[in-house]
Amino acid sequence: MELDSILGFLDNKTILITGATGFLAKIFVEKILRVQPNVKKLYLLVRASDAKSALQRFNKEAVAKDLFNILKEKYGTNLQSFLSEKVTPVAGDITYENLGIKDPGLIKEMWGNIDVVVNVAATTNFDERYDVALALNTFGAKNVLNFAAKCDKIKLLLHVSTAYVSGEKPGLILETPYHLGEALNGAHGLDINTEKRIIEERLKELSYDETATDKSITLAMKDLGIERANKFGWPNTYVFTKALGEMMLGHLKGNMPLVILRPTIITSTYKEPFPGWIEGIRTIDSLALGYGKGQLSCFLGDPESVIDTIPADMVANAMIATMAAHANQASCEIIYHVGSSVSNPLKYKSIQQSGYNYFSKHPMINKEGKAVIVSNVKVLNSMASFQRYFSLRYLIPLQGLQAVNATLCHALNGTYTNLKRKTNFVLRLVELYKPYLFSKSLYDDMNTEKLRQLVRENEIEADMFYFDPKTIKWDVYFEHTHLPGVVKHVFK
Repeated sequence: MELDSILGFLDNKTILITGATGFLAKIFVEKILRVQPNVKKLYLLVRASDAKSALQRFNKEAVAKDLFNILKEKYGTNLQSFLSEKVTPVAGDITYENLGIKDPGLIKEMWGNIDVVVNVAATTNFDERYDVALALNTFGAKNVLNFAAKCDKIKLLLHVSTAYVSGEKPGLILETPYHLGEALNGAHGLDINTEKRIIEERLKELSYDETATDKSITLAMKDLGIERANKFGWPNTYVFTKALGEMMLGHLKGNMPLVILRPTIITSTYKEPFPGWIEGIRTIDSLALGYGKGQLSCFLGDPESVIDTIPADMVANAMIATMAAHANQASCEIIYHVGSSVSNPLKYKSIQQSGYNYFSKHPMINKEGKAVIVSNVKVLNSMASFQRYFSLRYLIPLQGLQAVNATLCHALNGTYTNLKRKTNFVLRLVELYKPYLFSKSLYDDMNTEKLRQLVRENEIEADMFYFDPKTIKWDVYFEHTHLPGVVKHVFK
């Protein structure tokens, strides 16, 4: 593996990026446009009905955001002119052949010009419908590969996966591929086409059920995904279908140079284009905001477990570096873990302490206009302690309410139904997030460290394409960058 100039590699290149309006993809796009304005073209695949709608969506969901402020300052009134030359939003959908692009002339143009394909499109919802997740995360990856294979000048397919394809396996997780049919628990019978057929059969059964509603069908599809994931050793539908996507790519890639990037929990930007930019609520942020708003009576999770997080700009820089390092390496398949659990481990108790420190100094304001006073809440450090706590505080009172409701001829039906729904929702969330709150996994990043060393050899570009988590002081990052960013950009 050799790496000359990353900026030199990006010069005059044409890149297709799927999932282009997603959080990570936007940071990736902004970085390329900011540091290498001589990039030839970025085709951005956007789920939209036509080219006009794709452009409008890109402008609204990307360019209009604070993320693009530096580019706005640099180009001023010429920004749209620059973007129209360098960026082509394309209406499409990776769940379809030829990525759902309807214009034959545009398809031909793309096949003739694209150098690199970057697949970031995915559903990251842990509790997604199985049919939706399999179509996007598994067969969508196959459709992207097929499109890339038709590109005359293709130098690399970069596929963004997740480190959590390893499921709940404890210990050191290596940067190695998963092979077709390989179940985490050793179970036999894992076949992607069979999974597709099971979905089709279940949907057909539901279509014949006259009592089925859209809501009940969605729940049935969610339950089916978790059931199938658990059968083969994965904790949820998201990581299961991402693992199947990796298997599909490895099996079908042929001579295509392939890099699979597996980030861990992606958090707000560390430095660029400015510290603390984030969009949407990540796993740990839902807990932080609930705590800051005074809505959490306890924290669930092992205080000593390592929570693997990595700032989004570091992931984007690693993506760019892998493109430059592996373009034109025929038949290569390499995997990179982009995380921190080996290089700079962060313990769950440190996040809890940072939350207390930040919200003590910068309290959130409640609906009455008063500052929320946070305290060191109870920590439930095992599922057994959670089950005892939840039973005493919620389940036993719910059973009492059920008895009173029956005595009063169901006069409290509304209250009971609402409380039961909320209780079931919490229990489902706990099941989904349990593997990450009690994680015993550490993600080896030996390949990534070799790449970092190559980047460091170019002193000018080393500071530009940084992705070394060892530089992060976690308490400073969470208290002065991440949590302020979440409050500012997510909880507006």
